[in-house]
Amino acid sequence: MAISFGTATGTKSAERVVQDRRAIAQWLFGMSGMVFLMVVIGGITRLTESGLSMTEWRALHDTFPPLSEAEWQRQFALYMETPEFQIRNFWMTVDDYKTIYWWEWIHRTWGRLIGAAFLLPFLWFWVRGRIERALMPRLVFMLILGGLQGGIGWWMVKSGLVDEPDVSQYRLAVHLTMAFIIQAVVFWTALDLWRGTFKSGQPVRLKPLGLSALVLFVVVTGAFVAGTDAGYIYNTFPLMGGQVVPEAYWSLPGGLVNLVENPAAIQFNHRLVAVLTFGLIVAYTVSVLRNPESRTQKRAALAFVHMVVLQVVLGISTLMVMGPEWLETDYYIAFGAAHQGGAYVLFTLALLMTHVSRQSVSNRV
Repeated sequence: MAISFGTATGTKSAERVVQDRRAIAQWLFGMSGMVFLMVVIGGITRLTESGLSMTEWRALHDTFPPLSEAEWQRQFALYMETPEFQIRNFWMTVDDYKTIYWWEWIHRTWGRLIGAAFLLPFLWFWVRGRIERALMPRLVFMLILGGLQGGIGWWMVKSGLVDEPDVSQYRLAVHLTMAFIIQAVVFWTALDLWRGTFKSGQPVRLKPLGLSALVLFVVVTGAFVAGTDAGYIYNTFPLMGGQVVPEAYWSLPGGLVNLVENPAAIQFNHRLVAVLTFGLIVAYTVSVLRNPESRTQKRAALAFVHMVVLQVVLGISTLMVMGPEWLETDYYIAFGAAHQGGAYVLFTLALLMTHVSRQSVSNRV
């Protein structure tokens, strides 16, 4: 006799519940991959200084790029009114402008595709009664976060269209952090459904959870590096201007304001928390590898420790290619985008390490 469980649309067998959870998990893993590409595209958009090229937010009209020369001229005329053009890019022609426009358009279009890739399957699963009541709040929360992220993106862009030719580093940090929060909610839910820990009530272990939070904090400090162009100074490692702590660390008046507005302090802080996080991750994963509780945990630990080593190498390499002799090439764009994408992968593996510290209970429905 099949065991049945109440749902919003009636009853389901245990086998059908597991099948539905697996299908939804696969969809969410796909969404996680799309968010990863969004983070990488966002990094390229920032590094090519393309983020302020589209001065309007028109939900329907922006879906397609300019389809006539007249529309290109209109868009370029709007851009010519911005501080970025008047102060920094006054040399641009409409052909130069098209290059930066395309990256911002790709960034926005990919965001819209993510929205469609979430909303349409969500409605399909819902109409077919394949979403459990207990899962619905999480999925609705994801939908809200996605919409909020679009608003945050435009809020960030607007900060660079008024007086300064750069977006606010505070708003950039919020925008990037929100992308990682979305990933945490989506990926964690997918793992819950796939591994059978949804509604299990098992507590999360604090050490890997703390490491996940620490990786996210490093990402936030990196956003301030990006938002203040702090990566273009002190392009040596481990010393900064021949010193461990740069002389300009407290060069701005206001004391603590140096932590978030002084490029020298911002770069040093990012280095410091990154190195500390690296050490803690290595120590934790080595301890797990010495006495793993399961094969899954061992594999996750190996992936985690390899990725943190790669991310440190990417970080140092990115710093070095940000030097003046490299800026005439595209290497700094490639390394910078890879470093931002690497942070996403490292954070994802931190979540995985945290999740596999809980035992799988695949028969719990």
